[in-house]
Amino acid sequence: MLSETEKIQEDEVLRLRSILKIQTVALKAIHDFFEEREFMQLMPVILSPYTDPVTNGSSPDLTPGSIKYGDQELKLTQSMILNKQVAIGNGIDKFYILSPNVRFEVAEKFYTGKHLIEFTQVDFEVKDAQMHDIFRLVETLIRRVRLDITSKAMEELGFLKRRLPTWNENFPIYTSHEMIDKFGEDWEDKASQDHSTPFFVTCHNRHFYDKTETANNELHFRNFTLFYGEGVGVALSGGERESDFDKIINRMKELGLSRYDYGEYLLRVQSGMIQESAGGGLGVERLIRYLVGAEHIGDIQLFRRIPGEKFVI
Repeated sequence: MLSETEKIQEDEVLRLRSILKIQTVALKAIHDFFEEREFMQLMPVILSPYTDPVTNGSSPDLTPGSIKYGDQELKLTQSMILNKQVAIGNGIDKFYILSPNVRFEVAEKFYTGKHLIEFTQVDFEVKDAQMHDIFRLVETLIRRVRLDITSKAMEELGFLKRRLPTWNENFPIYTSHEMIDKFGEDWEDKASQDHSTPFFVTCHNRHFYDKTETANNELHFRNFTLFYGEGVGVALSGGERESDFDKIINRMKELGLSRYDYGEYLLRVQSGMIQESAGGGLGVERLIRYLVGAEHIGDIQLFRRIPGEKFVI
């Protein structure tokens, strides 16, 4: 007969094995989804002279990681968005990448239950696509993952006592202005808690590479975020990409960024090598957290990488 300690240890092993089985099925579904649609798989970039600055009001304390190699200072990848734009300019019309990201979040982010120092994104990009093309692609991808999980990992969902909520046929689409009007400036968690179905929110003032448009003398952003319901929060962010050199430079100035930190990238923009595209990045760990119903994102990791925690191994 097992002791109480042994029973707890056994239950923890079974819990982790169930989560890892669900993660394995989800990743296989993602690979199959993109392969069936003839997307190329590219390899990730870990170090680069420049990376996405993640200029976003929600992360004012983010500190980019860098190392010195030879006579170059190389940055750890925070997002492969700039690499994706270069790939489109090199004639790779649609592709996906399982991309490791490193973001040195402040220790207080532990309490959100959503943030990691290391995480993986399913990054994807499509030449000449627009926002609503990506909406349909993402909806179909998320539904495919759900279908495979419920058909191939029902035993594991049962062990975890997780029952996925019913989803709307199409995910609702709102603007950030509608969210602010309904929930106030600090709307993200409230909106997520108010939904069971995943939903899109468009028009965020965040990145220099996001396409903009003017309507009724107001500037709007052709970007979006996908949120999970049940209070889990952000699933994916993306948008249409700006290719106009002057607009990119002006946005960099507005965001307090130096154009000299993005020399080779901006030379490509100026020479017309950065082309029209749209895409996004889906957080793998946040997807798994949602699928298994974990309270904290660290609970789905074998090797925890949580802001404010010491690494065990």
